Amino acid sequence: MLKLELRAQPSKWMALGSPLLALALTVLLGLGLFVLLGKDPMRGLQMFFWEPIKSAYAWSELGIKATPLILIALGLAVCFRSNVWNIGAEGQFIVGALAGGWVAMQATPDTGRGIVVLILLAGVAGGAAWAALTALLRDRFNANEILVSLMLVYVADLLLSWLVYGPWKDPNGYNFPQSISFLAVTKIPRLFEGWRVNIGVLIALAAVAGFWLLLFRTYAGYALQVGGLAPAAARYAGFSSRRALWTALLLSGGMAGLAGALEAAGPLGQLTPYVPAGYGFAAIIVAFVGRLHPVGIVFSGILMSMFYIGGELAQSRLGLPKSITGVFQGLLLFALLACDTLIHYRLRWAAVRKAA
Repeated sequence: MLKLELRAQPSKWMALGSPLLALALTVLLGLGLFVLLGKDPMRGLQMFFWEPIKSAYAWSELGIKATPLILIALGLAVCFRSNVWNIGAEGQFIVGALAGGWVAMQATPDTGRGIVVLILLAGVAGGAAWAALTALLRDRFNANEILVSLMLVYVADLLLSWLVYGPWKDPNGYNFPQSISFLAVTKIPRLFEGWRVNIGVLIALAAVAGFWLLLFRTYAGYALQVGGLAPAAARYAGFSSRRALWTALLLSGGMAGLAGALEAAGPLGQLTPYVPAGYGFAAIIVAFVGRLHPVGIVFSGILMSMFYIGGELAQSRLGLPKSITGVFQGLLLFALLACDTLIHYRLRWAAVRKAA
């Protein structure tokens, strides 16, 4: 029978190949799922793995979905490498959208295009401020950052609902829970006429380069990672654990808030109760599938975006429920966790001895 045997050293090849093996397992499990649901499995896989990339326009839509995932996952990667478990990026995304949306609602017909910069900065500030609540409670009262950041997601969601049902409700919106539509001057500039993809893609790519430099080419990034891998060694070297906590959470919250502002002033164009799209939670999977590396996060962000678009297509064309997107995300995560076992263990065939 097969047994797990501890490796003398972690396998570098499996560390690189585990996400690919997890993707292959996800595809196989997806085939079985479509068969159980009575759908053509090849048609189902086409919705998830071909339709989102079959044309230039499809790639532009993929860019819209991938941008917030990549931005949020970059911030989460810094947190996780620093051993700070920020699970509340979804709440920071919402508050970033609220802050950026508030600035957008102040625009008048005479406002210049420079307001877009203010919207994005407001989003960063809003997300960072929301993450600072978690940092404060962890630093001051030693509260568990996992629980605090997660619970703050629901607080942010309720805050959004209160605003769009109350003070920010559009008086001319036929009683729908939504803010006023943002003026055209506040919209995130698009890259191509007729397509929805905007400069958020360029911002995300610039952020990937910036975070790579931070993590692997700066003293500050080295201090953050040492604090996460070996807290005792970090204290001995004089690295501040408090500084690492605040830096990681503020960076992570700021990136999530930036993603929220890009979403509110980009594809949405107003604030509604449907601003939370699950990007903050999906970005956790993106970060780990990407091995907490900025370049890996780009590829895993594109893959997760394919799941989002594929789920929408499967819902409209195959009659599958909306939850199929979450099912594929969950399959990928559990497959990755299973495959990661092979980094530290190898499979060995052990003959079964018969009892005397």
